[in-house]
Amino acid sequence: MKQIVVLSGKGGTGKTSLTAALAVEAADQHKLVMADADVDASNLDILLQPENLKEFPFTGGFKAEIDNEKCTGCGRCFEVCRFGAVLSSGSKYRIDRIACEGCNSCVHQCPENAIRSERTTAGAWYISKSIYGPLFHAEMRAGEENSGKLVTIVKNAAIEKSREIGESILLVDGPPGIGCPVIAACAGADLAVISTEPGVSAIHDLSRILETVRHFGVTPAVCINRSDINPDKTREIEDFCVKDDIFLLGRIPYDPAVTMSMSKGLPVNAFDPSTPASIAISKIWEAIRYIIGK
Repeated sequence: MKQIVVLSGKGGTGKTSLTAALAVEAADQHKLVMADADVDASNLDILLQPENLKEFPFTGGFKAEIDNEKCTGCGRCFEVCRFGAVLSSGSKYRIDRIACEGCNSCVHQCPENAIRSERTTAGAWYISKSIYGPLFHAEMRAGEENSGKLVTIVKNAAIEKSREIGESILLVDGPPGIGCPVIAACAGADLAVISTEPGVSAIHDLSRILETVRHFGVTPAVCINRSDINPDKTREIEDFCVKDDIFLLGRIPYDPAVTMSMSKGLPVNAFDPSTPASIAISKIWEAIRYIIGK
């Protein structure tokens, strides 16, 4: 099994559309398993159009809950809460579950034992099948926590499936940024494909994600999306990569076909393999195969 994770220093660089297009290329030549580790904003399934086979609940942290029958309205919970999570509701009190941090101060301070701490259902994760291979993905509810833990669950399930299949490619659509979900997504990967674009903050964002993947011993490689919208910045990124001894996978030009394909719910190379972006991604995939083959 070879594990490839697609990352970006920030959102909006075309990471998921690139992952979907790489899935089309990989599935044509290998047994493929996919994981969408961007659990806070999962959308790889929009382009792969899988059929959900199984759904599993994901439990997050703890939240306080007030028993209104036991509550006397003394207000002690309101006094001790440091997160503004206890709200007045007439003569009683209630918990704002978004604001609650699960610290249990109110639970311990309530003189009537009217407050209990409950584990929340923070989202769900799924096993699905697509024409390109099995897909493992998830959804976090708004305001919930432990997305790094959910990423680990999704990835471990995908790894288990990859090992079951045998010689395969595990393609992971990682979250943007450098936080805990990114660390969980890139752990154990053979290659981190970093999608960047020639914007003002490109080098800064690229430097942050490079530092992250290198810290965990993952080989980085860079592709430049929408490379022709700012040729000077594109050259700046390329010079940075050469100087820092980073694999340059290639450039993807701005291509209206990408937007058209997304409106149809398809990867660009499944929509039309002859477009400039599709041809560039095909070459990038061959470069990826060369690197992981080494």
